[in-house]
Parts: sequence; structure tokens; C-alpha cells
Amino acid sequence: MPHSTNAIPKHSRNTPAPQRQPQISTIGARAFLLEAPGDFDLPAQRRIWALAQALRQWDDLGEIVPGMTNLLAIFKTTPEDPDAVTARLREAWERAESIDIRGKTIEIGVIYGGEHATDLAALCDHTGLTDREIVRLHHEGTYTVFALGSAPGFGYLHGLDPRIHMPRKTVPSLKMARGCVTIGGMQTGVAVLTGPNGWNSIGFADHQMFDPKAAVPAIMAPGDTVRFLPERIEL
Repeated sequence: MPHSTNAIPKHSRNTPAPQRQPQISTIGARAFLLEAPGDFDLPAQRRIWALAQALRQWDDLGEIVPGMTNLLAIFKTTPEDPDAVTARLREAWERAESIDIRGKTIEIGVIYGGEHATDLAALCDHTGLTDREIVRLHHEGTYTVFALGSAPGFGYLHGLDPRIHMPRKTVPSLKMARGCVTIGGMQTGVAVLTGPNGWNSIGFADHQMFDPKAAVPAIMAPGDTVRFLPERIEL
């Protein structure tokens, strides 16, 4: 009997695609890293924020560290059954509903180009854009602080125009100055410490990003909006 041309495929358009599961791995004996499935985007980060909020109710957790579309859960003691913890985290992820953190707006003045833009020429070569086009695309963007990490007060900013994405360096700069405005992959940020750095510098911001003596040491927090304002362009 010939096959009917009207047969419905096993996975038709009306059948919901199976939900992608997060990847959960152990780091040492007490820490579990959950990485959100799907794209590296704001919806995934909003769900990470929701998961962090839910996990704060767990009495056996010592620390929760939300990252860029991932979350590190550190238990007070070593769990007896790691598989049960993985299942528990997966269930919490499935129940988590996205939340939006509405933070403050931070404006950062930038000197684009100049002595600190050590990687602007390489960025031009990589993207095929002129230095002025790169500067324009960068300062016209509106960025969301996804997470803090890597150094005290350093904000991972999402919202960089895809046309100026650039991989981090294979060999990092040994002494990049604090305040350098940088691009690393699909993210941008402001260096908070002077030292080795694998991101690509395109300018400089004389802005205190972290003050250990302040009541709130870091000026950025997850959910904040960041805008870069060109104070001067030296090309």
C-alpha cells in the first residue's frame, strides 16, 4: 500500500518541541553549576534570576552565585547524593518563571580611541568596519548588566551589536589599565583592575566602578542599564 502524502510527521508543527534541559555539573564536592539551555540572551538570564530567587529559600545552601546565563549553587556541607541534588536543581529550573530586575540607569563617559584603545585596529580588521563605525555602534547601544564577576565590581554587559563582536585574545595583554572599555566575544565591559586582560580595549572611562569603602562598593548590579557616552573621540 503506497504511503499517503497527507501523513502527519512524527514531530509536526502542532507538536511542541521538547523543552531543552539545563546542563548541570559538579565543581568540587559541594558546588553545582547549572547552565541555561538555548541562546545567550536576556530571556535566559531572566530565568537564571528567577532560579536564584527560588534557591535563596533552600536552607542547605551556603552561597548562590548567578552568572552569565548560569548559576553556581554552593552547599554548606557535601551532599550525600549528588544525583538527587542534580534532580532537585533541574526541578527548580523547570518551575522557575522569568523575572525582570528593574535596576538603575548608569551613564559612563568614554574617551574612544587614544592611547588606551590598543585593540581598536585589530577590531577593525576583524569586523571590516572603520574605527568610527565601531565607536558609533558601541556608544549607541543600550546594555543590561547580567552579572558581576571576574573582578570586584566588574559588570558583564549584554546588548553589544553583533557587528562588533570579537573573540577574546589568545594571548592576553599583560597590564591593561583600569578603566579600559573592552569587548570580549559578545560582551562589553569596563576593566576595574590594572593587570592581565584578554578582552579588546577600544577606549577609556575614568569612572570609579568599585569603591571598597562605599556603603555599596560596586556601582553596577544585575538588572541595571548602562549607556556609554562619548566624551571625546581620538582617532
